[in-house]
Amino acid sequence: MQPIVVTDLTVAFRSGPVLSGIDLTASPGERVALVGENGTGKSTLLRAIAGTLPPYAQVTGAIAAPADLVWLPQEPPFGDDDTVADVLATTLRPLREAVARVEALADRLTDEQAAREYAEILDWAVAHDAWDADRRALLAADRLGLAGLDDGRRIGTLSGGQRSRLALATAITRRPDALLLDEPTNHLDDDAVAVLVELIRDLPGVVLLASHDRVFLDEAATHLVDLDPTAFGTDGDGGRRFGGGWTAYEEARSAARQRWEQTYAEQQEELKRLRAATRIGTGAIAHDRGPTDNDKLSYGFKGQQVEKTLARRKRDAQRRLAEAEEAQVRKPPSPLRLSTELATAGSGRVVLIRGLVVADRLRLDRLDLVAGEHLLVTGPNGSGKSTLLGVLAGRITPTGGTVQVTARRVAELTQDPIFPDPRRTPQQLYRETLGEEYAAEQPLRHLGLVHPRDLGRPVGALSVGQRRRVALALVVATGPDLLLLDEPTNHLSLTLAGELEEAIGRSLGTVVAASHDRWLRRHWEGRELRLDAYETFGNAADTKALKVVIRR
Repeated sequence: MQPIVVTDLTVAFRSGPVLSGIDLTASPGERVALVGENGTGKSTLLRAIAGTLPPYAQVTGAIAAPADLVWLPQEPPFGDDDTVADVLATTLRPLREAVARVEALADRLTDEQAAREYAEILDWAVAHDAWDADRRALLAADRLGLAGLDDGRRIGTLSGGQRSRLALATAITRRPDALLLDEPTNHLDDDAVAVLVELIRDLPGVVLLASHDRVFLDEAATHLVDLDPTAFGTDGDGGRRFGGGWTAYEEARSAARQRWEQTYAEQQEELKRLRAATRIGTGAIAHDRGPTDNDKLSYGFKGQQVEKTLARRKRDAQRRLAEAEEAQVRKPPSPLRLSTELATAGSGRVVLIRGLVVADRLRLDRLDLVAGEHLLVTGPNGSGKSTLLGVLAGRITPTGGTVQVTARRVAELTQDPIFPDPRRTPQQLYRETLGEEYAAEQPLRHLGLVHPRDLGRPVGALSVGQRRRVALALVVATGPDLLLLDEPTNHLSLTLAGELEEAIGRSLGTVVAASHDRWLRRHWEGRELRLDAYETFGNAADTKALKVVIRR
């Protein structure tokens, strides 16, 4: 098995550079996780290694990767008209073909060329456990909760969670030499994530992944590579690589940031002193007193000595200034921090539910929420978490029971917001959603969610995480007194996910969040509602939202 080696990689799109000067090595047996702020190029790096960048991408540098590589993007690469059987057959084909070829060559071992081919294919088949592939595929599907899925089922009818689990089952069945995963825990419940961790730990090849799931990084990653490190790097010595999981790295990164800020401040003081030294005058070397009648010759000689000393000191200061300017670290950029309240205070009862039924998707006997409460909705895939939020937002109509929502302003962040016109910029969407007057009073840049450089870029040119930030900004800027968040930490950088959790905790308004995020759930301080499984394999609408819904 071969490692993945990336050397001095630079990638630029039409909108500008995304990656610059990236070096990375991931060896067989390692599980390397890419971290960094939204837009730093994690998905782009994975796509570059997988060879799936668009034709217009400008790429320099070198990439070496195993030929036997499987790449799973955030949206599984299946056609809507394909069936589950089609997907499994495609996955198993290389393994089945290897077994058939080994058996065909077994009768020709007296032929030297056939014997060499036999040995190569046999080694590959044994390494990939090809003879056990069909059984392993069934076992992986069963362990990931897909045992009841009909082989003839069309992919387009599956929920987001079902697609993700099917993609993972197929990739792990292949046991490739290199496995690339982009946000693999999206749409997965606890049981599925636990299976995923176990399965990738068992893979002998390289696993390179990008994930927002902090618990998953602690459990699965052997190394982290930060695409947005401090001036002293991820390891404290200028490199990007850190050995360990997220919890240990969060402490190390915080210490590195403090060291960077302190070093920058000390260097600026030293530069200020050296610049002053280059402007030194003769008065700082000898007192400017006039000569006596008997001391004119000596005075002239001493004056020359003062001038020479002054010139020497200036040259020395200029030399040290040039060296200090060359060695100085760059100014630490101001971190993008969430700086707005998520929801505003209300009063009285906000939600009353009795006997709620959404056919084939959700049953809930009772739910009461008063103003200011924070409710976390949990449960396995298919239990109706997203459906409940859609009902509260007025986006989904119940088929039975009563639902009363008395909040004045309700805003919903759906799982996968889609912007109909990808040419619109965040700034334009913000003004259109909130109105020119309010947008001027509360500028988008002040929310701490969208980087200033992205305000005028088309949303279609932004990463998934950057678009998620834009959608969150459009929701919270309305000042809702009932805020509905469906998987709020999905696609967000690890730093912003933490800030969002803190903002939820201190919010005075009513917040209902549905999440699989184990880190968020472990630190949640409000109420929790756990829904029982309601898996029918028949309706994907509850997990495939199409827009941000804002009701005033």
